[in-house]
Amino acid sequence: MQALLFLEPVKKQTIWGGNSLAAEYGFGTPGEFIAEAWAVSAHPAGDCTVTGGEYAGKTLSQLWAQAPALFGCPGQPDFPLLVKFIDAASALSVQVHPDDAYAAANEPPVNGQPCRGKSECWYILHADPGAALLLGHNAKTKQQAQQMIAEGRWDALLRSVPVKKGDFFRIDPGTVHAIGGGIRILEVQQSSDITYRLYDYGRLQNGKPRELHVEKSLAVMTVPAADAAEERSPLPLQAIAGTAELVLLERCPYFTVQQLTLDGEAKFAGAETFFAVTVTEGEGFLNGTPVKKGQSFIVPHGTETLRWCGTLQAVLSQPV
Repeated sequence: MQALLFLEPVKKQTIWGGNSLAAEYGFGTPGEFIAEAWAVSAHPAGDCTVTGGEYAGKTLSQLWAQAPALFGCPGQPDFPLLVKFIDAASALSVQVHPDDAYAAANEPPVNGQPCRGKSECWYILHADPGAALLLGHNAKTKQQAQQMIAEGRWDALLRSVPVKKGDFFRIDPGTVHAIGGGIRILEVQQSSDITYRLYDYGRLQNGKPRELHVEKSLAVMTVPAADAAEERSPLPLQAIAGTAELVLLERCPYFTVQQLTLDGEAKFAGAETFFAVTVTEGEGFLNGTPVKKGQSFIVPHGTETLRWCGTLQAVLSQPV
């Protein structure tokens, strides 16, 4: 049985980030302002490093190229997932992501491969009282959307959705969206760093407005807007003792996302590919290895059984 592959997150700083990722999960030093921690990533903009064991010091992209049997993804040219923590102390820009076809046709290749679009989903780890997302819009046509944007009628255009801890949202390509201030999330997405910024509240960075991509945003945004889908259903799980639940949060053409809630012991079968796992609460053991809140790791392909014990919550992602 292959050992778990623990990963060192790649930290990102932006004008909207806060200091809760250091305080809550031990990323960085106390008080450090971190907007994002890329917890499972082989993207060139943030390539995680294995922290121990046989492969210590190798990046995830190196491991993908040199030891493909660990992943069980024949035919995939590069690591397909990106899992990140996001701490929005203030609101992110209003943005939209393209699909694969538009990204490949309009953006430069990444590592020699066509640029991916960006399907993503959000699990809400924390939300201040009154916190909300901007999700979708009210325009009926592209022409109406263009006019409302030109006139700065953002309150009329954008839909606000209140959120609380434990909520889950799917963000399809073409969905206009923004994470509001006071929200912390775990995001699972395609391995892509492509974002079109539609609106940024007139903020300045280094004395200048950040770049906007209005034309591309209009080209890819879904009109009329669809509601972000939410899908949760229990999956079979053999509980040995205590209480355990495995819930399907998302199944899309690119990945599946499940949430494990455990108080005691449980086991379930491995899969045809690897699992990317992030522990979001508590601590325990997986196949005899201690795991705790804030840790992210790869369960290699070929792991026949996952035996859990402890009191914890974890998010498990797999490529499709």
